[in-house]
Amino acid sequence: MMTLVPPPVKRRYDATGRRQAAARTRAAILDAARALFAEHGYAATPMTAIADRAGVALDTVYASVGRKPELARLLIETAISGTDQAVPAEQRDYVRAIQAAPDAGSKIAIYAAAMAAIAPRLALVYSIIEQAARDEPGLAALWAEIAERRAANMRLFVANLATAGPLRLDLDEAADIVWATNAPELYQLLARQRGWSPERYERFLADTWERLLLAG
Repeated sequence: MMTLVPPPVKRRYDATGRRQAAARTRAAILDAARALFAEHGYAATPMTAIADRAGVALDTVYASVGRKPELARLLIETAISGTDQAVPAEQRDYVRAIQAAPDAGSKIAIYAAAMAAIAPRLALVYSIIEQAARDEPGLAALWAEIAERRAANMRLFVANLATAGPLRLDLDEAADIVWATNAPELYQLLARQRGWSPERYERFLADTWERLLLAG
């Protein structure tokens, strides 16, 4: 009598380890680029130097983050998200919290706290890219795009704020005030030159926005 042997059970492939390794590599590349751009500037930092600092091959850098302009974009996006990935505005936790907050004061407090957390990460990267954009056509286009997106996001914030109560100003003027007061350049002045802590900056934003934006 022939004995039937059951087929071997196929094991499911677990890609967790590979994903974790890729995330570590990506983080190392971003850290290396951020440090080298701060030390030498964008233009004076070749991609080979970034690969060497990160301890990976040059092809790995290109496969993980793209070429230099894409790397610059990713540095800005990850400074905003606080992760090694870009996160669209509508998917950010603080944006969802603002939208769900019941009153204008709560919305402002949430946004001020978020900006105080983001600003220390973003300010240095922002200034590096701004300076490089003056001589790099590809970065100039990126800079203009990021600036326009910031302005549009400020208008979305004040439009949501207006749903919770009347504003003292029209939406465009209110959005410009938010845009100016949470600019990375202002954080650089207050934190790096005047020694403000993120907590003091957060209080400043919340107080300024409540005084200037809210009616009554």
